[in-house]
Amino acid sequence: MSAVLKSLSSSETEAAEWRLRCDMAAVFRVSARLGWNEQIGNHNSLMLPGKEPTFLINPRGWRFEELTASSLIVCDLDGRVLRGKGELRKVAFHIHARIHMRNPAAACVVHVHPQYLTALSMLEKPELSLSHHNNLMLNDRVVIDLEGDEPVADNSEGDRIADLMGNKTIMIMASHGVTVVGATVHEAFDECHSAERTAMYQVTAMSTGQKLRQLPDRLRRGYTGAWGDKVDARMHLDAWRRILDKEGDDYAT
Repeated sequence: MSAVLKSLSSSETEAAEWRLRCDMAAVFRVSARLGWNEQIGNHNSLMLPGKEPTFLINPRGWRFEELTASSLIVCDLDGRVLRGKGELRKVAFHIHARIHMRNPAAACVVHVHPQYLTALSMLEKPELSLSHHNNLMLNDRVVIDLEGDEPVADNSEGDRIADLMGNKTIMIMASHGVTVVGATVHEAFDECHSAERTAMYQVTAMSTGQKLRQLPDRLRRGYTGAWGDKVDARMHLDAWRRILDKEGDDYAT
């Protein structure tokens, strides 16, 4: 979290938090439309401005399409619910809090089970092929977790995931799903969206039984910096929010 956010006044902090809540709620609603969530499972979290480290996350038992800006809960890094109604799911705490704690650059953590990245995660070699133009920037940002053979049940497993993530932003979790991190809500959402679309192209192409075309390795971008510095991530989320607003969606309530 930036020093600028930490130095905000109480009223400025509250206004900043509300803007972030609305962005998060929009991401939940869009994720539901895209079929990213697993029933009432899966979680997105965001570190909040303020002097004490706290994060915003969806409470246990809600589907993504139900969530609004005001229904998200605020927790500390020990998993205590400080504000809001509901409880924090244990598996969400073990993944999200540990990533936030061990990787301060990961302000936003998106953990979902989108169809194509999840299908890819179930292959013996769950790799993104260097076959589409998107892969030229995405592939150097990916780490694959081949050790998580069962649901996350404790902090040590959360720490292992956080450490494996390192400076990467996309983790394909074998036989599980995907975790994407970013400095902002819009960057994590947009990068997850791009990765899922690219996985869709790959899985669709693989279904033909033909060999995938490979792009020259020399064309890889080798970029691991801020996603939003290279793509219009903020504009993408703003476009979705305009659609939600036009349709009268109540996400920002």
